[in-house]
Amino acid sequence: MTKLCARVSNTAFFQRFIIAVILFASVLVGMQTYKGFATRNAAILEFLDAIVLGIFTIEILIKILAEGSRPMNYFRNPWNVFDFLIVAACLLEPLLPINGAFLPVIRLARILRVLRLVSVIPKLQILVGCLLKSLPSMFYVTILLFLLFYAYGAMAVFLYGENDPIHFGNLQTAILSLFRVVTLEDWTDIMYINMYGSDAYGYSPGDMEKWQPSPSSSPVGAALFFVSFVLIGTMVVLNLVIGVIMSSMDDMKAEVSLQEEMKRRQQESPDPVREGIVDLHVRMEELAREMQVIKELLKGKSKSEQNRPQ
Repeated sequence: MTKLCARVSNTAFFQRFIIAVILFASVLVGMQTYKGFATRNAAILEFLDAIVLGIFTIEILIKILAEGSRPMNYFRNPWNVFDFLIVAACLLEPLLPINGAFLPVIRLARILRVLRLVSVIPKLQILVGCLLKSLPSMFYVTILLFLLFYAYGAMAVFLYGENDPIHFGNLQTAILSLFRVVTLEDWTDIMYINMYGSDAYGYSPGDMEKWQPSPSSSPVGAALFFVSFVLIGTMVVLNLVIGVIMSSMDDMKAEVSLQEEMKRRQQESPDPVREGIVDLHVRMEELAREMQVIKELLKGKSKSEQNRPQ
């Protein structure tokens, strides 16, 4: 039974079938968002949902049985734990004694089944693993971004708070406005308000009456302020974020390559550790012979240079 389950779980057909079921479950969840259609076809949708849940449950059972006498090995893989929790939440949904207010929250587990694509597609696992590995470095990049926003936000309140109270009336509003600037969402409008003054650009008569700004223009200063912030925030810091992610991507690819090599040796060899030691010994002998050849070549070159006539 164990060998059969292991053989089934490792076949390409089984993996492709699970991917197809996940895609079907995604479409099924999308159909349920249309209330009129979902109400008219509630019985069919519930039946299909039960079939999908049953397939996912059988998949988990097959993978657990494939571990043989050590079923807990299934839970050593974080992706397996993720799949198990989603399926368990869906199975427990009808059994939990909860009121109608919390029922939609439990049913969100159905939506999470879409994310199971990550656990069955290796390339998506690499991307998610890359993002997770980059979190420690991203923490320090986030601190750098916060310091940049805080410094520029405080300066913007002091410099442009009276002219443009909508965007820079206080520190928290200024930081939010700078976030809009760094995403390049109509950031030039905010710059022009402070370049030409709120009475000449951006503020309607109703805004002037409501916010009561003190118009002032700063053509050079505002241009330098916002352009420098965009250059530092968008072109430098965000590129630093991309660099951190790319570095984590390389590390993740190396880790996945190592795991694939280990898996290949475990499947092809009855004793992969012994085979690896023998392979390493053979390579060390080849390297020793190569070093001996290089040593003799260097000796010969040295003798020829000594015998060369001056």
